[in-house]
Amino acid sequence: MIPDLRQWDVVKVRINPQDRDEHPAVVISPDEIAGDPKTRKINVLYGTSRRAGFTQRAHEVQLNSAEGLERATLFSCAHMYQVDPAKVTLRLGRVGVERRRQLGRKIVATFRLPL
Repeated sequence: MIPDLRQWDVVKVRINPQDRDEHPAVVISPDEIAGDPKTRKINVLYGTSRRAGFTQRAHEVQLNSAEGLERATLFSCAHMYQVDPAKVTLRLGRVGVERRRQLGRKIVATFRLPL
């Protein structure tokens, strides 16, 4: 488990137990939930490597080395996953302010949430 997880941390975690590899994820749960040692589930956005020739979809945001990632990675804002924070194995970096805004706007637009 990574101590002091915070919202907007970019981490490595295995979303599905049957997955062979861990994938990057962005912690969406607020600090008071993500950093609470009693918390058993946190919300994350799941990332997948961007493949050459792949078109980014309307519900995705691309993050890269500025957030600590090795390569361009697409994060879907159409699904939030719950993971056990004890399963987080590595903190890669943090999402910067402008990309936080992009992710937030994309989540609102994808779910058609009224403001």
